[in-house]
Amino acid sequence: MHPDEADSIRTELDPAFEIKRPTETTLPLIFNSPHSGRVYPKSFLAASKLDPLTLRRSEDCFVDELFGFVTGFGAPLLMAHFPRAYLDVNREPYELDPVLFGDGLPHYANTQSVRVVGGLGTIARIVSESDEIYREPLSVAAALERINLIYAPYHETLNGLLTEAQAKFGAAILIDCHSMPSSPMADYNGVRPDFVLGDRYGTACHAELIQLAAQQLRSLGYVVSLNKPYAGGYITEHYGRPQQGRHALQVEINRALYMDESSFAKTSGFARLEADLHQMVQALIAYAGGLELPRAAAE
Repeated sequence: MHPDEADSIRTELDPAFEIKRPTETTLPLIFNSPHSGRVYPKSFLAASKLDPLTLRRSEDCFVDELFGFVTGFGAPLLMAHFPRAYLDVNREPYELDPVLFGDGLPHYANTQSVRVVGGLGTIARIVSESDEIYREPLSVAAALERINLIYAPYHETLNGLLTEAQAKFGAAILIDCHSMPSSPMADYNGVRPDFVLGDRYGTACHAELIQLAAQQLRSLGYVVSLNKPYAGGYITEHYGRPQQGRHALQVEINRALYMDESSFAKTSGFARLEADLHQMVQALIAYAGGLELPRAAAE
């Protein structure tokens, strides 16, 4: 492990994440922004062969700000301060890439997942599609340090928010908030949709929830895809248990709607998008208000 690794976590990443809570929680909705963190530890920057702007290509820039209004509606927002290139909590805890490490991985590591093979495990090997992050192999101890000090507490906190909501309202609805690059997508005639909504192909939430969100966004003029190319990552899959009263919906937003992807600056579209997200969230609130809680718990 780099000698400054633990110190960076405890000082530069203190806190590594935070919950923005409403004055009073009045909704069973929980919003989560796990990839918008932009505090890059000095030890991480020193270990990387990429410049800081290139490292930011994996960042869901400003997504935490886009959804910051939800506390005014009575819902909490969990947001990361650590960057996705440093640690990805939208993965299994031990999706570890053997190519990245100089020593042997523990037997419980998942080294064969599609995400690991693509270089995007719990500790990413690349940013964008092919840019290698590190100058030298990492130690397994460094990976476990990040997982133990950040990943585990993050998921403990997220699970706690869901448990609180379910205890208070009888059900919990997790909205996992992300952004995606605007690079072309063949299935959409060379463009990328404005939004991709994912519910793990109908397994992570009631069908009405994703359809209602899609309907609201389409009524505002947006192009919306369902589950393609993003059906939801580990968070959506792991926490989406509608038969147990827990619903999870992933929202991916095209970055070209609100930012300059080269300079990482907001554009004039930010304000309009934020206003339109208000309307989408209000539709989800209406859905939550009509949710048949005994049915949600029994399914």
